Amino acid sequence: MDDDYGRDGRQDFIRGAKDIAKVVKKQAGKKVGRSVDKMADEYTKRSYKRFEEEDDDDDYPVQQSQDGDGYYRNDSRANDDEGGHSDSTEGHDEDDEIYEGEYQGIPRAESGKTVPVDGIAPQAQIRDLAQFEAERRKDQEELAQQYETILQECGHGKFQWTLYFVLGLALMADGVEIFVVGFVLPSAEKDMCLSEESKGMLGLIVYLGMMVGAFLWGGLADRIGRRQTLLISLSINSVFAFFSSFVQGYSSFLLCRLLSGVGIGGSIPIVFSYYSEFLAQEKRGEHLSWLCMFWMIGGIYASAMAWAIIPHYGWSFQMGSAYQFHSWRVFVLVCAFPSVAAISALTTMPESPRFFLENGKHDEAWMILKQVHDTNMRAKGYPERVFSVTTIKTVKQMDELVDMGEGTAWHQRWRMKLADLFNQVWSNFLAIFSPEYRRTTLMMMAVWFSMSFSYYGLTVWFPDMIKYLQKQEYSSRTKVFIKEKVEHVTFNFTLENQVHRNGEYFNNKFMNLKMKSMVFEDSLFEECYFEDITSSNTFFKNCTFIATLFYNTDLFKYRLINSKLVNSTFLHNKEGCMLSDFSDENSAYMIYFVSFLGTLAVLPGNIVSALLMDKIGRLRMLAGSSVISCVSCFFLSFGNSESAMIALLCLFGGISIASWNALDVLTVELYPSDKRCTAFGFLNALCKLAAVLGISIFTSFVGITKAVPILFASGALAAGSFLAFKLPETRGQVLQ
Repeated sequence: MDDDYGRDGRQDFIRGAKDIAKVVKKQAGKKVGRSVDKMADEYTKRSYKRFEEEDDDDDYPVQQSQDGDGYYRNDSRANDDEGGHSDSTEGHDEDDEIYEGEYQGIPRAESGKTVPVDGIAPQAQIRDLAQFEAERRKDQEELAQQYETILQECGHGKFQWTLYFVLGLALMADGVEIFVVGFVLPSAEKDMCLSEESKGMLGLIVYLGMMVGAFLWGGLADRIGRRQTLLISLSINSVFAFFSSFVQGYSSFLLCRLLSGVGIGGSIPIVFSYYSEFLAQEKRGEHLSWLCMFWMIGGIYASAMAWAIIPHYGWSFQMGSAYQFHSWRVFVLVCAFPSVAAISALTTMPESPRFFLENGKHDEAWMILKQVHDTNMRAKGYPERVFSVTTIKTVKQMDELVDMGEGTAWHQRWRMKLADLFNQVWSNFLAIFSPEYRRTTLMMMAVWFSMSFSYYGLTVWFPDMIKYLQKQEYSSRTKVFIKEKVEHVTFNFTLENQVHRNGEYFNNKFMNLKMKSMVFEDSLFEECYFEDITSSNTFFKNCTFIATLFYNTDLFKYRLINSKLVNSTFLHNKEGCMLSDFSDENSAYMIYFVSFLGTLAVLPGNIVSALLMDKIGRLRMLAGSSVISCVSCFFLSFGNSESAMIALLCLFGGISIASWNALDVLTVELYPSDKRCTAFGFLNALCKLAAVLGISIFTSFVGITKAVPILFASGALAAGSFLAFKLPETRGQVLQ
């Protein structure tokens, strides 16, 4: 080469190499390696040095793969220099030319995407689809084996435990979301005047949102990355959970909780897939089971916060009757904290290297795996150990032949990108029903549906049964007064749980008191005075009011059923709602206490499943736990008291959690990396649909019969345990 060409070529080469290093740094995420800038400078310097060495032969330093398909295949030139050290270890010498454990080489100039000319693809781009899929399958199998070996070298240590707590916060946010609406309903119904139908919809709306979110975010996570998708979904959850704390109307609150559920719906399918791709085979079952404990912690957190915040009605303010911010809204705000904390922590973690390798991004994956290795080795006291991997297999990628053109408007480009992304996600979803995975998917659908139908149906039915038993016991203590005559008496104390029939009240005053579960039937009130009355479940049926004044009360006319008003007046009525269901100050505490015990009861099941998951296998754990849960359902028939129902709830929850842990691990391991989040998201969406059906069916039998819910739950669990044995065992297998 002449001097001009050599000088210009070297400058162009340096700029290109630096651009490549910047892209690698940007896509690999924050905190990759000890110093990405330093690695990038060394990468440029070494590559440029090789460029100069080969300059005399007029030959470019190209790393050519055997199949001619691109850069950084498994046949890339290995580093033969011995005794080198990683730049993240001690004793690093900046004058070393080549370091063991660091990738070398630069991409070919012609290794980019092929752009069609005149809309006609070159003949080399026309491939037989079957052959392409076979090559891609072979690449995936080789990658799975090599990736397992690399994880063995990286070890299990500080990095995995850090990621464990970060992803645990996201899973905790999912657990909190399940409990929020149930805890705020007794208080929110007073502020929003909710009917029975509205309360039922509010209770189910979270599950519907999570159903949509699981399917949506699961599919996107396989296309744009686990970390990025999880950040987006948690951000949506946080924003709308925050807004739901302040909105006043029922419709607005319903919409915010729906969108909050859509956001958190991506938590479970992404978290388990993401974490599994950093775990070696012998650690995967155990540590995924330990991760499940954060769902329990989320339930405990929600119960404790509800217990500590909601009963304190002094933690509130209002601006007239238009805006009210009561203590239950403070609770809703506090429940968004785990999601916000998960977002903050997740920004410090890298993307899954397995996702990068599946999408042909060798450099980014290598840098993250090196970070995992160096972090663990430093924490174990071996900073001198070198990451010996120089090249990693990447999966053959489908050529993209879409040319948008420089003159295309930005909105058209975005529309084309979104359409292309939708097509990719949809084709990935259809792939889990391909002949290869169809049987597995259908079997998993049946197991997920049966487990969710019985579990969520029973766990919601339990508290409703407890409240029904409370109401029955409360009604048994009702005092009945018949044909009483009361004159010139001032009532200024609480009236509760009484029935008055055919009574006569003349010139009586009812002032500054609460009426709770009071019923007056066929009674006469003449020249009476009602002032500052707060009532709950109180009605006047077939009564007559003559010359009676109602001042600053919530005794609206719709509480006076078939009653007559003669010369009677209502002044300054309180804003409020008619609450016809059972009301007792201790009932709220009981709801929180029961939920707290129910979530705490799963701790033994979590521990047992984590310790035995890799010893007895996923299928035995899943089927065995389902059988024992099925048997425990029959004991519900003997739960005729409040304490007995609580004990049975704890027993059922502690046993069934092992089934859920095994099902999560099995779902992760049955599907390949490029379809894992899609399959998990779809199955989790089906789980939420089954939950909605189970809750709707089971609660409709409260107070009617216990036999039908018990038979439904037992039958579903029995079917699930039978089908579980038909699934393939994944213990001891590398991650596909």
